Amino acid sequence: MGWKDKIRTVFQGNTNEIERGCGHTIKSHGLSVARIHIHDWLILLLLVVIVIVLYVIGPFHRFVGKDMMTDLKYPMKDNTVPGWSIPLYAVLLPIIIFVFIYLRRKDVYDLHHSILGILFAILITAVITEAIKNGVGRPRPDFFWRCFPDGKDEYDRWGNVKCHGKESDIKEGHKSFPSGHTSASFAGLGFLSLYLAGKIKAFDRRGHVAKLCIVLLPLLMASLVGVSRVDDYWHHWQDVFAGGLIGLFVATFCYLQFFPAPYHTKGWGPYAYFRAVEEVRVSRQHVSPTNGEVEEERPEVQLNQQSGTTTIAFEDVENGRM
Repeated sequence: MGWKDKIRTVFQGNTNEIERGCGHTIKSHGLSVARIHIHDWLILLLLVVIVIVLYVIGPFHRFVGKDMMTDLKYPMKDNTVPGWSIPLYAVLLPIIIFVFIYLRRKDVYDLHHSILGILFAILITAVITEAIKNGVGRPRPDFFWRCFPDGKDEYDRWGNVKCHGKESDIKEGHKSFPSGHTSASFAGLGFLSLYLAGKIKAFDRRGHVAKLCIVLLPLLMASLVGVSRVDDYWHHWQDVFAGGLIGLFVATFCYLQFFPAPYHTKGWGPYAYFRAVEEVRVSRQHVSPTNGEVEEERPEVQLNQQSGTTTIAFEDVENGRM
């Protein structure tokens, strides 16, 4: 097998992986799959609302004394990685890859569950990160200049700061721990890394190190985002480390809800696909009670009177009713 055939096999699968006659496309099964998971999509909307509420509430303003300012006098800098870019590289980029693989494999389960999984990973991570930020209220490394933009510090009788800077800068100044950029990056790109590891069979024990390079590339990108947060003096290193752990943990948790572990022999596809294929295999064979012969049996179908096409009741398959 040439290298072109190997690449084609990675993204299209082989005859052992893609069951003949079991095409699950957006047109044939997309509506059924989306209807089954309607509650999951509603929960995603709820998570969006929770993230907005947590952001509006604002952080706890913890005590910051004069002797603490030694480590909080780093200069204020712009973000090397702006906040608006996070959805682009942590969500949109992985989804583009998911769509590309769908166009090769024609598996709507894979497309739907990968998109749903990465959105859950991002939003759950955002809720956890914002909640911890608000609860901890740790000052950023550049807090002094946020609190005293003119360089003239002032403290109350208890020794706590009396900030006279811009209110939005002060609010952001108390949201150092953990790093939101880092947690979101590891949530989205970490999910992508797991997804690619399963698709290219990175852990098939054949010793193809090149596959590991592909798997580690998204994690390297996320790591560099974390490094930039320290270099820009927006975060302490502990903030970045904790953010990375949160994002990677949530990404792994969400991925395993829909896909087997990447090192599993069936790690290349979602659980729902294998359930659907197995049910089709069983329904295609029927043992006659009279002579013991095996005969072909058509699966339970629903007839579309207008188009004249038939579709297997995969909604029952995924819900385990067949």
